[in-house]
Amino acid sequence: MAPEKIVLRFSAETADKPIIYHLVKDYDLIINIVKASINPHKEGTMVLELSGEKYKEGISFLRKQGITVQPLTQEVVRNEERCTSCGACTVHCPTQALYMERPSMEVKFDGDNCIVCLMCLKVCPVQAMEVRI
Repeated sequence: MAPEKIVLRFSAETADKPIIYHLVKDYDLIINIVKASINPHKEGTMVLELSGEKYKEGISFLRKQGITVQPLTQEVVRNEERCTSCGACTVHCPTQALYMERPSMEVKFDGDNCIVCLMCLKVCPVQAMEVRI
């Protein structure tokens, strides 16, 4: 079973719960935490790759804990015709899905590493990064 990319959203009440522990221990799920952040108000977001035979049971557990679960349905794509390989996006990409290939100094994009944070859309001066839903 290929891992599913999901986004978890936590409230302050759920941020302190050991949910990853329970997903692994109780549901035997394989987890890759792609990105996690928590703000000063203890509200958080986590992007996971999740797989295992008890996937649905694990998702049900998360929802019962008051955690919002959404599939990562958006996809970022690079418009190669527009891209000038300026590299502005590469310094803002938290997962290095956008990187500068050397020695050609051409911007490359690895969509498998993209967590759809949309930082590249905000910083690209020629709007070469696009969202596909």
